[in-house]
Amino acid sequence: MRSLVTALVLLCLLAACSTGSTPGGTPSPASPTTPPSTQGTTAPTSPSSGSDEQSDDVPAPGTVPPAWLGTRVLPEGATVLTTPPALRQRRFTLPDSLPMLPGTGFRSKVVDPAPAEVIARSTWNRACPVRAEQLAWVRVTFWGFDDVRHTGELLVNSSVADEVVQVFGDLWKAHFPMEQMAITTVAERDAAPTGDGNDTGAFNCRPVTGGSSYSEHAYGLAIDLNPFQNPYEKGQVVLPELARSYLDRNDVRPGMITADGPVVRAFARIGWGWGGSWRTLKDYQHFSANNR
Repeated sequence: MRSLVTALVLLCLLAACSTGSTPGGTPSPASPTTPPSTQGTTAPTSPSSGSDEQSDDVPAPGTVPPAWLGTRVLPEGATVLTTPPALRQRRFTLPDSLPMLPGTGFRSKVVDPAPAEVIARSTWNRACPVRAEQLAWVRVTFWGFDDVRHTGELLVNSSVADEVVQVFGDLWKAHFPMEQMAITTVAERDAAPTGDGNDTGAFNCRPVTGGSSYSEHAYGLAIDLNPFQNPYEKGQVVLPELARSYLDRNDVRPGMITADGPVVRAFARIGWGWGGSWRTLKDYQHFSANNR
């Protein structure tokens, strides 16, 4: 009898081992030799324990230029385009293309006439309605949207160089921000449109928008300031093309020009008119000596 009992116990123990049971009677988990495939799935992202600290490093909307800025050519025939979310609160500053003018406050430097090498990288040619020796090279400091001192350059008619310096001195005192100030090149003037440019500039040997006669820019007697925040509008035409969000002039954002603001006042002091006050169209970026 004792031998029979012993045999039965041994049989039970052998059966337990063969079914993969643990001593407590709970089945042990299987360990597959090949991990399950993850192809075609996306692992969910779980917030880490330091997510609050990481959020402090995320830049505020509009303070960093998107990687695609200036690279996406607009489709042909496109007329009504919406402003990308990344540009609806646009307030970044692009790197300066010039050495910083000395000092810590407002500073300007005028070279009249402009050096030949400066004329050479502009849009000037012999067919332009102004002679090269009638253009002055103006460098001024300005506030960027990053609240830092920057240096920019303009080509203007020699007859207004000192007045232009006065304007940008006023804008410096008003702490009015600009993204970039540079001389337009032929490549930039003739490039396929990307609709997202925002360069403050003056001389540009080109016809008026939508016309054939020379623009005041071709004489060095006009300045466009923060064009993206202050677009041109005529009917369905908006320039820059992606700046439609900024046609809402009641939603005043940094860099926008207002009728009662420091930019209009600064240009009015030298007798220049503002395209934002025109009736048949609105050119919120544009200031000119003859108000055209």
